[in-house]
Amino acid sequence: MMEGTAVPIMKLALLSDIHANLRALDACVAHASRSGATRFALLGDLVGYGPQPALVVRRIREMAGAGAIVLKGNHDEMAVSPPATAQALGEIGAAWTNAQLTPADLAYLDGLPLTNTQGAVHLVHASADSPHRWHYVTNEQQAAASMDAACEDPAVRYVFGGHVHEQTLYFMTATHKLMRFVPTPGVPIPLPGSRRWLATVGSVGQPRDGNPQAMYAMFDLARAELTFHRVPYDHFAVATDLRATGLPEFFAKRMEEGR
Repeated sequence: MMEGTAVPIMKLALLSDIHANLRALDACVAHASRSGATRFALLGDLVGYGPQPALVVRRIREMAGAGAIVLKGNHDEMAVSPPATAQALGEIGAAWTNAQLTPADLAYLDGLPLTNTQGAVHLVHASADSPHRWHYVTNEQQAAASMDAACEDPAVRYVFGGHVHEQTLYFMTATHKLMRFVPTPGVPIPLPGSRRWLATVGSVGQPRDGNPQAMYAMFDLARAELTFHRVPYDHFAVATDLRATGLPEFFAKRMEEGR
């Protein structure tokens, strides 16, 4: 297939914040494929922090050629144009990442869209409220701003994003009050289209909740069900890979501890 070829969505695997972690990406893709995924959506931050940016970009471009949806995240943007003087850890990682990628890789990241809408589903890396500003969605107020922006299209009922490295679900009640729900991995959650929903799907490549297992979510459109997943993989091997790069030790320790 040509890159960007449309593929029908029945079960949409939602992967975000891969952060140049090929082992975690492969583990989540394999798990989602076994679980019946018919299409993949990669919601940004393909690179940054992790040890294998070139391999991850190559793999994701292959997935895009097979119909995957791919969005840009803030770390993708920073890798394309890292600051001249790197000071913060993310800036140090961005400068290193930039040096690992080819001009074609960088052009690919630079050209990625910020959002994608598929019928009732709106996809974004951060918040649908000014997506280029990379607002975090960590509470009901921020979720409401994102949901309201996405649902300016009356067909949209579901907003899926990443950025915060947490798995959380928000929904609008019948009294127009936004509620926050922390899901249990592996348990399907009914998402009837009579309500509006927003989920942050977690991080494939860099969880920060003290559990180093990779995160992703699966949306079954036919059943209107969302299932959050945790996937084990050899995160210690990724920490070893990170130490071999010469990047700050903090990156490897975070990988080992999931923080």
